[in-house]
Amino acid sequence: WAHWPLSSSAGFVVGHAGLYQALAMFAVAYFIIGMTVLSVCAIATNGALDAGGAYYMISRALGPEFGGSIGIMFFLANVCGSALYVLGLVEAVVDSFGIPPGQEVGTGVHVLPQSYWYELLYGTVLLALCLLVCLVGASIYAKATFLIFLIVAAVLGTILVSFFATRPLKVPIRLPNGNGTETDNGSFTGFSLNTLRDNLGGKYDVDYTTGQMMSFSSVFAVMFNGCTGIMAGSNMSGDLKRPSYSIPRGTISAVLFTYLVYNLLAFLMCATCNRTLLQKDYGFLRDISIFPPLVTVGIYAATLSAAMSNLIGASRILYALARDDLFGQALALAKKTSASGNPVMAVILSWLVVQVVLFSGKLNTIASVVTIFFLLVYATVNLACLALEWASAPNFRPTFRYFTWHTCLLGIAGCCVMMFLISPVSASASLGFLLLLLLALHYLSPSSTWGYISQALIFHQVRKYLLMLDVRKDHVKFWRPQMLLMVQNPRSSARLIDFVNDLKKSGLYVLGHVELQDLDMLPSDPLQPQQDSWLSLVDKLNVKAFVSLTLAPSVRHGVRQLLFTSGLGGMRPNTLVLGFYDDEAPQDGLARHPAFTSAREEVPLGFPPLRAAATPKLLSAREYVGIVADALKMLRNVLLARQLESLDKAWELRRAATPPPTIHVWPVNLLRPDSARYADTCSLFLLQMACVLNMARAWRRARLRLFLCVEAGTMPHAQEEKLRQLLKDLRIQAQIQLVPWDAITHLHWQTCQGPSGGPAEEEEEEEGVVNFPSNTTQVSDEYVRAANKLVLEQSPAPAVRFLYLPRPPADTSLYPLYLHQLELLTRGLGPTVLVHGVSAVTSTQL
Repeated sequence: WAHWPLSSSAGFVVGHAGLYQALAMFAVAYFIIGMTVLSVCAIATNGALDAGGAYYMISRALGPEFGGSIGIMFFLANVCGSALYVLGLVEAVVDSFGIPPGQEVGTGVHVLPQSYWYELLYGTVLLALCLLVCLVGASIYAKATFLIFLIVAAVLGTILVSFFATRPLKVPIRLPNGNGTETDNGSFTGFSLNTLRDNLGGKYDVDYTTGQMMSFSSVFAVMFNGCTGIMAGSNMSGDLKRPSYSIPRGTISAVLFTYLVYNLLAFLMCATCNRTLLQKDYGFLRDISIFPPLVTVGIYAATLSAAMSNLIGASRILYALARDDLFGQALALAKKTSASGNPVMAVILSWLVVQVVLFSGKLNTIASVVTIFFLLVYATVNLACLALEWASAPNFRPTFRYFTWHTCLLGIAGCCVMMFLISPVSASASLGFLLLLLLALHYLSPSSTWGYISQALIFHQVRKYLLMLDVRKDHVKFWRPQMLLMVQNPRSSARLIDFVNDLKKSGLYVLGHVELQDLDMLPSDPLQPQQDSWLSLVDKLNVKAFVSLTLAPSVRHGVRQLLFTSGLGGMRPNTLVLGFYDDEAPQDGLARHPAFTSAREEVPLGFPPLRAAATPKLLSAREYVGIVADALKMLRNVLLARQLESLDKAWELRRAATPPPTIHVWPVNLLRPDSARYADTCSLFLLQMACVLNMARAWRRARLRLFLCVEAGTMPHAQEEKLRQLLKDLRIQAQIQLVPWDAITHLHWQTCQGPSGGPAEEEEEEEGVVNFPSNTTQVSDEYVRAANKLVLEQSPAPAVRFLYLPRPPADTSLYPLYLHQLELLTRGLGPTVLVHGVSAVTSTQL
């Protein structure tokens, strides 16, 4: 019973559920189907449609992972559906012509032996007939289905006439009882108000074929099994001359016609047949027909048509999957076609799978899974249409406009509710299977050129949220670093790129690069070909960064452009990171990076070779310091990273747990010993950056060590307690170490000339005035070397050091001297980050 077309099982539905509930079931089922049909029509009229039907629609809309996994499930659903209909036809044939149980010799038309192997033989013969039709091609299939349509239409007309023409009669019903049978009587009363009144409400009873007690959900599941043919037309999309014209018209007309017919049949059955006849004899239409043999032929023809439809649908899906190469060589055989373009190998492979399924004999357990697979496909078609509608892509403009995102959403909800109503266990198992296929295809399938709807949806949402991100509502509590790292050549910056990725703390990260060329002198933009290499670099290094390239006459102009234009809305870089300007020859760290040393990976990135040590730099010392000054004028924080390419993060963080790696923090301006403070904006920013690094997953084992420089007679313990309280207020865990530096400051005061360096200068510094030249000239190289030695002597050696970066002098002629002092201060320190902050970034509030 579960395998017959819906017109045959309509009596079963109204017999158990009654007219009211049966009409409600039809309404709910066709509501779900109607919503899905609207989505199918929308996708089918939005561009050319190829072979594969629903698979083609879903894969081109949602990408290969969804398309491939749903394609496999749709193939299996069609294969099992074909087997279901073949076995249903075998049951119908055996019911009509089989030797009754308990008899050894047949009588009259009852001549077919009944056993598992005989029924398998009958199924194989019927399936072979379907195979022959499908092998000849879509044209003969269309002719065969049209002939079957005429037969079914004639049968339907006969049945409708029979309800009016047949006189009231008693129908003897033979029911199985143990090894034998028992007889009951059903009644065809003709049109009777009493019969209609008795059949209005539900009266669920035991199903005589399975012995199971029926309920609303079990009857609905059986009824819905007969409604899963709405994709039959779209599966033939590759064989239709005008699929975008034929599919909407054919599918909508079929849905409307069948809905009206089923409702009419339900009413006529309830008004003329008593409950016993409806519940105990699912073949009662033969008994009341004016020409019973025609009803039998109609049932056979409809079931055979459904089996052929599912077989040819499965073959077209398999062919489309094979042609898209989602499963590599596994489906290569299914690509072969005949001279006329019929995918004969896909048909044969589908036939073989159906034949294997036929060995199961009884498929009542698979019936619910098949329905759930179909429902999953319908839900995904609705999801594809919903995604296309929500993405608001200009190229999604189907000629069929009778749908909205509401209809798609209702279709998805209806399919999901139905799945779990039919069988929660099967629904959960099917979703698990879908998830496994999704993951397998995500990691194993090659990338496609179909376009990914996820990208369109992400763009749509990101644009919306960027508009909502209001810079006027920024608050220091929610500050995060947003980095612009300038990279001259990634070959010498791989570890620096990785290090800054740890520093960004879920903030914006942009890799900036300046190409020194003039667009007026070039035939086309030279940056476009480089973009792919940079994006591949980001993927290979596994950093969460954007890439921003620009053309400029000088590096300084290029960095200014990027500082002004990088980012969008409230997501703009607030911190500039530069490599250090020194005379060391660059080393190619990219070739030695683990991401590029794998045996299967080449170094495919098209970056130029590194400059030789003797080659002049593209950037002068004065221009480099000018970039730092520009960034500070634009109120951007600045980080200068020296010798970060020597930082072996993996080794530092994997070495013995005792002692853990350390991060040394010097929140005092070592080049301004006369104005050393720990609570200015720059010192707090430096503390924040060290803390952010320590919060990164890879650096959580590291320990912060904070160095407090003290002089004799300045109450060092009071300073330490004050600093400890500050750290506590800022929730920063760090070990404080007192460092006497009287000997260092003594060197400074020896070389000081004049009264400069007094309180007036501190007041100017607090007001944000740029550093004055007198300070740079008064710090001697001897003092800076002593400060460098002081930092270097603190043991054990840290993984990385954070030092205070003073402002560049206002007098640009002193830029080289300023850079020379920074080089002396950081010489031989290993991985070091010089930090200057201009914005408040710490908060003690909730």
